[in-house]
This record gives sequence, structure tokens and C-alpha cells, in this order.
Amino acid sequence: MKELTITSDAPGERIFVLGNEAIARGAIEAGVQVAAAYPGTPSSEILETLAGVAKELEMYVEWSVNEKVAFEVALAASICGVRAMASMKHVGVNVAHDSLITANYIGAKGGLVLLSADDPWAWSSQNEQDNRYIALQAYMPVLEPSSVQEAKDMMADAFKLSEQFRQLFMLRSVTRIGHARSDIVLGKISREKRKGKFVKNRDWLVYTPREARINKPLMLERFDAIKKAVNTLPYNQLKLVRGAKLGVIGCGLSYSYTLEALKWLGIEDKVSILKIGTPHPLPEELVIKLLKSVKEVLVTEEIDPFVELHVKAIAGEHNIAVKIHGKDLLPRVGELSTRKVTEAVIKLTGAKSPVDFARLDKLAEETTPLLPWRPPALCPGCSHRASFYAIKTASKRVARDYGQDVEAIYPGDIGCYALAYNPPLEAVDTTICMGGSFGIANGLSHVVDAPIVAHLGDSTFFHAGIPPLINAVYNKANITMVILDNSATAMTGFQPHPGTGHTAMGEETVQLKPEDIARACGVKFVEVIDPFDLKAAAKTIEAAIRFDGPAVVVSRRLCTMIDQREKRKRKEPIIPYFVDQDKCSGKCNACIELLGCPAIIKEDGKTIIDQALCTGCGICAQVCPYKAIIEVSQ
Repeated sequence: MKELTITSDAPGERIFVLGNEAIARGAIEAGVQVAAAYPGTPSSEILETLAGVAKELEMYVEWSVNEKVAFEVALAASICGVRAMASMKHVGVNVAHDSLITANYIGAKGGLVLLSADDPWAWSSQNEQDNRYIALQAYMPVLEPSSVQEAKDMMADAFKLSEQFRQLFMLRSVTRIGHARSDIVLGKISREKRKGKFVKNRDWLVYTPREARINKPLMLERFDAIKKAVNTLPYNQLKLVRGAKLGVIGCGLSYSYTLEALKWLGIEDKVSILKIGTPHPLPEELVIKLLKSVKEVLVTEEIDPFVELHVKAIAGEHNIAVKIHGKDLLPRVGELSTRKVTEAVIKLTGAKSPVDFARLDKLAEETTPLLPWRPPALCPGCSHRASFYAIKTASKRVARDYGQDVEAIYPGDIGCYALAYNPPLEAVDTTICMGGSFGIANGLSHVVDAPIVAHLGDSTFFHAGIPPLINAVYNKANITMVILDNSATAMTGFQPHPGTGHTAMGEETVQLKPEDIARACGVKFVEVIDPFDLKAAAKTIEAAIRFDGPAVVVSRRLCTMIDQREKRKRKEPIIPYFVDQDKCSGKCNACIELLGCPAIIKEDGKTIIDQALCTGCGICAQVCPYKAIIEVSQ
């Protein structure tokens, strides 16, 4: 029997997949023809999955330069009658926000879906915003799955709903859906291939104040139709229990936690429950039925009380005397869990707890201090570690000229290099958003008198670093901008970008160079360095800081993960370093305290290098004052 894959047209068969792969499968079943994204955890695997099968399915897939462009690519396809999607993490929707709001006035011709991967507890993000509020602002209906299977099914249906109501739909996933693994039942793959056609219609597609006034009422009509339809969608299900005093409204993944909690407590046949798959708009008729049937209601949802507030509004509008709980019993920070929902239900029902949670917490308090502290760190051999060493060395030299109490300021950005926030590097003073390092540096240059050295990665530079770079030139900001070019979007899985020379579909393309763009933007000081040459790198960065005006330094060295992988493919030996104990004092700890490489450790009072971790970059050898670190001989 042929092994099933993500593209197998085998309705009814089961396949074990990652949640994001299931979402991609749903798009495949719907016959999506255009997919665009910018990588960002927890959404990246969706487009990666589609890119891997794009040619097989005659689909166009791209990693766009940022989320705004990705959404506009999908919107254009929809305008031409083709089914399209844009996927991004929750903060990526902020970047697409400008286009997104007006796009809802336009609506959809070909099915159009925005995948927002929210990140409760900010596992890999700078915030945990709830994008249901953006949907509320935009009059954009939201589908929110409770399981991996439902994520696949909802994505497949989202395109149909989008075309049925001629409106853009959002599918809101979360980290625990996208990164869970589950078996799913496959559906039939649509083989329809549409030819895109652009029909000129200025009243529909050109947005001046006149068109905005004309099209907003049309958008509201579409949304009102959707409000009525959600009461009958299969993703919203009401189970009323005769005589139940408590009702629970479970939203998305929180519904699954709710089912587990009620079963755990043994009261699933005593509590009415409303499953919500469309948090916006809510199935108002189903909500009213539940509210009228019970004395108390608990709303379970992650992050903000979005559904809770709307349920309270419905109760008030219809004068229903029912006590509504939500964030008074459940946290507004982080993910929910079966335990958290269980504890909330216990407070409302008096049910007996199946577990002594207090005892578990006490055990955790006692055992946690026994665990070794393992803060996240840059990989052994990471070129960013060398870049930061050079940046700090150069900055300290220049700072001495400013005065005794002056320290250099290091605006940082979103990427794996943000790990330089931690000791011993401590080379990140701000991290706000993509491109924020250069933007913050612009502002600092006009209000403080200190060396300002901002940094961001190569993918981030193309995403959001060019406008603030131009701003620095135009407004004469005396700052140094370091582009940490490791030829990959490394933090999210090595996706290609405009500087790598190939596309998401593996095709060769123009390879853009940040230094060329900087010169074209009017930067007078532009240099490229190899960060592994610490002395030369520090000297160049020092010259950049001393330059009167904006300066750009491109610190270029291939990501060590890719480098090691390619060496293994070529069967090229990776030669590690070791510490000559006869030369090492064992007391200065310069290699540890200046670099923080995970391969350098202390064992029985001696400094040693873990040969299994060492990549042979040689940075530690350049830092050691005793020349005690030596390359292992062949």
C-alpha cells in the first residue's frame, strides 16, 4: 500500500501530522492556488508545507518580504477570482494591518483566508496580543479550531465561506494547535484550477473617501448575513442538560480543555456546554438559549475576555438574569490548561478535586531549585556571538571619549540574536518589533549623547529595516547600524529571503545585498566584515561609530547550523578546539565570561571545551589572553 502524504487524495484515510501541516492540508483540500507568508513562529510550517508541494499541485507559493506584502499578494489573487491565503504569526498581522482594514471593504471574489497564529504565553514572541480584537475592528469573521482535525476542516471550509459571503475570513490558530501532533481524517482535494482575471472596477477597488463611504454599508450587509449564518454552522454546538445550573462556553482550544475538565470531575452530564468555533461574530441565538437555561455561566478562552464581554453584552441587551464568569476565575496571561479550567469549575460547583493541586505545587517548589539553570543561548559557533563581541569592544573604546559615565546603547531587534540580551554578552538594550532597532536608534540619536549601535538580521533588514535606514540618512541620525547577515531566517527555520538567492519554491532568483541597498539609500560609510576576524571586525565597527553620520556595517558569516550541515554533506571534517591545561590559568575565565559559548564549560575547576559541541569557529582562541585554546590536530 502506498504511503499517505500531505497531498494524498484519499478521503476517509488517516494521517499523523503536525497541526500546521493539517492547516496546510485544509488549504490543499480547498484548492488554494496562491499562498504567501512571512515566517514567524508559530505559523512557519504552514507555508513550508505548501512550498514543498507547490509544483506538484500547480500552486504558487512565496515567502514575501513582510506580512503586509504577503497579504496584498493573496488579496490580489482573490480579486482575480483565485482562492488565496496569507499566513503569519499574531504580531505579523500588525504589519499587514493597513491593507487588512481596507481589504474588508473590498471583500473577496476568490476565497480569501488570513491565518493568524496567536501565541498565548508568548512562547516565541514579544507579546501575546489577541487578534480577535483586530477582527472586531475590521468586521472580519473568525474561525477558531478546538483541535488539529478541526483546524484542517475549518481551513478547508473557510475558502467556501469566504466565497459564499464574498468576505475575507480569519482562521485563528494558537501555538498548541499549530505545534501539536495528531492524526486527521483526510478530505477530498479540489482539483479545480481557476485562471485569474482582473476586471477593472474602480468603484470596488479604488479607495478614496467616496468609495469608502459607498462600500462600508456593503461590508456591513455581508457581515450581518454572516452573523445570522453562524448560528447554524457545525463549529458552534449547544448541548443543554436538563436541570443544569452551570453552563460553560468553550472557545477554540479552550473547549477541549473544558471537556477534559468536566470529564475529570465526573460532571459532564450535569453541565450545559456551548462550543464556540466563531468567536466573531458569536452565534447569538445559541448564546441566548444557554444563558436562559442556567443560573451561572463560565466562559473559557485564552488571553483576553473577548467572548466574555460579548456574552455579557448579549445578556444585558436581552435582560437575562444570569451570573457570567470568565477572567475573574481564569488567567488573562498565558495559556489555559485542563487544570486551570478544572479549578474554575470546582469554585462554581463545589465538585471534588481529582488531584491535590496544592501538594503538587509544593512539590514543584521544592524540586524546581534542584534543576540546573538552562537559559537559552546562541548556538556554539554562532557568528552573532562574534559580532556582539566586536560591537562591544569597539563601543567601549569610543565610549571612553565621551566621558567616564557614558555607556554605548545597543537597540536590538526580533531574531535569534535577541539572545544576546542574556549574560555574558548583554548587548541588547531594547527589543520592540521587527525593524524597531533602527527606528529606536533614530530617535535616540537626537536626544542622547552616547555611541548608538543598533543591530538586526538580514531577513529583518529586508522586512522592516530599510525605511528607518532611509530615515537615518534623511534626518542625519548619527548612528551605527549593524546588519547581522547569516544568510538565513534562522530563528524560524532557515526560510529563504531576498538575500539568499532562491525562492520558497526553490527557484534561483536575484540575490540582494544589504550593503548595495545601504549605498543606494545614501549611506556614506558602508563596510562588510567577517565577524570571525575579531580584531578587524572591531576596528571597522569602531570606525563606523566614529563616523559623523549614519554608518552601516554588514557582519556576514553563514549561520553555523547551515554551515555544519553543508560540511557534513561534503564530508568535510569539523575540527574542534581544546584547552591546553598547561597554558590555561584556570582563573581568568575570559573565554567563558566574554563569550558564553555553550561548548566551553568548567569541570573540576578546569576550563574545557566539549568536543561534541565545538564547531571549530576559533573565536575563543582569539579571546584567550594565554593562547591556551588550540585547534585539535588532525
